[in-house]
Amino acid sequence: MGLETVVNDVMDAAQAEVSQMDSKADAEVSQILEEARQNAKKIMGERLAKAEDDIKKIRQQELSSANLEVKRTLLNARKELLDKVYVQSIDAISNLSPKKNEAFLKALINKHEANGIKIYSNTGSEKLVKKLSSLEYAGNIDCIGGVVIENEDGTVKLDYTYDVILKGVNEQLLKKTSDTLFG
Repeated sequence: MGLETVVNDVMDAAQAEVSQMDSKADAEVSQILEEARQNAKKIMGERLAKAEDDIKKIRQQELSSANLEVKRTLLNARKELLDKVYVQSIDAISNLSPKKNEAFLKALINKHEANGIKIYSNTGSEKLVKKLSSLEYAGNIDCIGGVVIENEDGTVKLDYTYDVILKGVNEQLLKKTSDTLFG
């Protein structure tokens, strides 16, 4: 009975040790699993936060892009309208009544003919310019109206054509015109 008792004691001790090892292993496994769960939660939270940030950035980029496209479309429409107004202005000036054209030419010539000795105009205004001006008529130029006055040695040509005047006025008043039309 002594040997059997020793064997039983050894077996009981081994069984206790195995149980203790199992308990330790189970505890370690539980701890590892809990750490893994916590780590997974942390990783999931970080990835979710990054995904939300990415979504916000993409949404902001899309919104900015859409706003930019709207502004570009609006500016193009405004430019197109301003260009149309400019073309209509050219048409209106091209079709001035003879009386108004004469008044404008007379004002230009009276104010500026002292600065030169030769004068140019378009073919439609040639007779009128010859009548209104004491300067030598030097020929025709391609313009919608107005005159060009040249000095004695031909080094200076003062351009008072309606084209140039309209272009200058347009450039000076473009912002004001835009503000008036579009607020």
